[in-house]
Amino acid sequence: MNISPRFKKIIIIIIFLALIALFGYLLWKLFFKSNVIVPGGQISPTSTATGFPSADLGGGNITDITGTGNLPGTETPVSGGTPVGSPSSEASAPSATATGGITSVSPVISAQVLDPTVSSDGSVRYYNKDDGLFYQLDDNGNVVKMSDKVFHEAESVTWAPSGDKAIITYPDQSKIMYNFNTEKQVTLPSYWEDFSFSGDSEQIVAKSIGLDVENNWLIVAGSDGTKATALEDIGANAGTVYPSWSPNNQIVALYTKGVDFNRQEIYFVGLNGENFKSTMIEGRGLQSKWSTDGNTLLYSVYNTTDEMKPRLWIVNATADTIGENRRSFNLQTWADKCTYASDTEIYCAVPEELEAGAGMFPELADKTKDNLYKIDLKTGTQKLIAIPDGAYNVSQIIVPESQNTLYFTDKSTQLIYKVDL
Repeated sequence: MNISPRFKKIIIIIIFLALIALFGYLLWKLFFKSNVIVPGGQISPTSTATGFPSADLGGGNITDITGTGNLPGTETPVSGGTPVGSPSSEASAPSATATGGITSVSPVISAQVLDPTVSSDGSVRYYNKDDGLFYQLDDNGNVVKMSDKVFHEAESVTWAPSGDKAIITYPDQSKIMYNFNTEKQVTLPSYWEDFSFSGDSEQIVAKSIGLDVENNWLIVAGSDGTKATALEDIGANAGTVYPSWSPNNQIVALYTKGVDFNRQEIYFVGLNGENFKSTMIEGRGLQSKWSTDGNTLLYSVYNTTDEMKPRLWIVNATADTIGENRRSFNLQTWADKCTYASDTEIYCAVPEELEAGAGMFPELADKTKDNLYKIDLKTGTQKLIAIPDGAYNVSQIIVPESQNTLYFTDKSTQLIYKVDL
């Protein structure tokens, strides 16, 4: 059948308009549609979970969304290029300790590692990808095996704060919890994910993801997987629920709901159905870290004001202070590149430069050189402490309570390096 040229043009125009409408709908659904909690089944006969509570906005939570919001005493702005006042690699030899200039960096071990952590006793603990064993590193640099048991090809490790327990995930998504003190192993359900331990290391919170959205739950269980109870029905919103047990045991998870492209409302989930206040966050791509006392929450998000680059923020987050004292830092990096060394001291790895859109597409920063900064919440200063002698892209940063040494893992080599502070 022959179709006239005029009729062909009409068909092409209709298809073009339909594609535009479909694209617009997808954008609306992705960025602007409000999520609705969908009722689902229970995973525990004793569960009384009924979905996320509504919450009033916390105090001070919608101020300074577009302003700089920097802490008083803020030093070098960091949004690209070599920080102001820092020496160039040609002009200065590396310093043995972190004094704000080019600083010597040395590898701690020669093996590739996975998900290192600092335990409650101050030792650095890690999984060795080369031999499948777990080790600890003390302040004197001594490396000691934590167990003779070999864990072949682990994909990720979630540590308990005590450092004596870890949940190990494998490529096939099977999961075990191993206690290094008792040398006992238990198998956890493969459909549990995104684990977070309680402050005393005796409980875990996680997402239980069923075969359909009606069976998705936020659950709480013993660290060995026993006494699992459904805490909240998360339905189709699993992607915006973040298990995160606060050190003060008030909060066990965060949940975000879109307001517009540059804002989301963040809800705080407790163990007993508390109706905590909510607060506003200024963008997408939430990453967060609790302070050591659980009183504040460091987080990063990206928005159009920052050319879709991540920016650090901090906010009060106890039950009575949620949303108060919210401030942004003049540091464009991710919260995953930061760590609290104490309640009032934060160390971060900050890219020397970031391309627009790096917050949405973090892989754009995979080969960017990072420098090291310290944020002092008492004085309000954020200070460049070291320009590592080499092009390191920091994937994780660790600072023991003594603050004598800063450890970090490099994304390319997957080795642990140290900087003397």
